[in-house]
Amino acid sequence: MILKLKRTPGIYLVGFMGCGKTTVGRMLARRLGWRFADLDEDIEARAQMPITEIFERFGEEEFRQMEHEALRRRIADIARGVPWVVAVGGGCFAQPRNYELISNNGISIWLDAPLEMLRARVAQSTTRPLARDPAKFEELYHARRPAYEKADYRIEIGPGGSAEAVEDILRLPIF
Repeated sequence: MILKLKRTPGIYLVGFMGCGKTTVGRMLARRLGWRFADLDEDIEARAQMPITEIFERFGEEEFRQMEHEALRRRIADIARGVPWVVAVGGGCFAQPRNYELISNNGISIWLDAPLEMLRARVAQSTTRPLARDPAKFEELYHARRPAYEKADYRIEIGPGGSAEAVEDILRLPIF
């Protein structure tokens, strides 16, 4: 395992909505014997309401603040040496202050899925407020890619789905 991961044992899965961060994260954590957290689930538990309601009642800016605080809480645990695989929301890594926190406290892995795959995965979702408008969905996909490209590693999501992605991650030179 590389020194950075020994010092701060955090693996952060980043990528666009629907790329499989939660599914891959749970599988990866199980394989590593680490803990798993989904930042969106952390936010919902603390706010005691779903993400869609947070967006509707308070707006995206307030949601991003809640997301930042949830990330800081997870990183505090990681900084104490507790190993975590953390799935962060699609826009989390695109926020400079979150990128900075993640970069300084572990390894980021971008799960890069093709736009058409993502469209199919989120088409019926009612829990993704930023996926409601197909044109805005595509615009956001392209707008966030430069941020995701800053991740330490990139894993392409292909026909093998989440299981293949986990195997690809386990072959990275970080272990």
